[in-house]
Amino acid sequence: MRIAFLSDIHGNKEALEACIAHAQRAGADHWVFLGDLVGYGADPAFVVDRVRELAARGGVVIKGNHDMAAASGVAAGMNDYATKAITWTYDELDEDARVWLRALPMTIEEEDRLYVHSEAAAPTEWRYVTEAAGAERSLLATDKRLTFCGHIHVPQLYHMAPQKPAVGFKPQNNSPVPLVGSRKWLMVQGAVGQPRDKNPAAAYGLLNVKRNEMSYMRVPYAIEGAARKIHQAGLPQILAARLYIGR
Repeated sequence: MRIAFLSDIHGNKEALEACIAHAQRAGADHWVFLGDLVGYGADPAFVVDRVRELAARGGVVIKGNHDMAAASGVAAGMNDYATKAITWTYDELDEDARVWLRALPMTIEEEDRLYVHSEAAAPTEWRYVTEAAGAERSLLATDKRLTFCGHIHVPQLYHMAPQKPAVGFKPQNNSPVPLVGSRKWLMVQGAVGQPRDKNPAAAYGLLNVKRNEMSYMRVPYAIEGAARKIHQAGLPQILAARLYIGR
């Protein structure tokens, strides 16, 4: 089995389709969406429909903070441009899509894996995992060997041996990492639709269950098309500009 992990799509149709096509060519046969399907980008309805289609075939979908906000129209605690995008997204989605987003779970477990948008210790608080202490808190909150999350738009990888503190490092793109069985692992996915690690290529993860290996994949996509639609929708211009620089 090969599992594709897609997080933080943020309404970016072009990036989503590029990642799905790439993952299919790589042999992905199970799909996990780690939240924030919408917000920022100009194609929220398309993204929701596409993800629902894959969920109907057995895919897993987790709720993100932008999904929760867009489903209610309330962008509590978000900055001005995120708030404007949420208000616009709420109007773009029909009520059926909003109901579906509201019903998404905060976490799901499969075999030795935990899926969550932010982190496992307090999923509803939307905390960011940016360093080893935060990763350790998340790893200690579950008995699952592998935890997968997103939320920060920057690929990261942490591991923790028994009776040892968590250790983190930056994974290399498109290079498999052996997940040593004696350790617990936290795989923070990059963003499909709005990368923030200074690399504008769309990011997704691919787990080879049989080989017990995790790869962090990067996929070029038609940024110009995604940015043009943001401009046409009247959304804040920063949301288009940052796509070109991955910030």
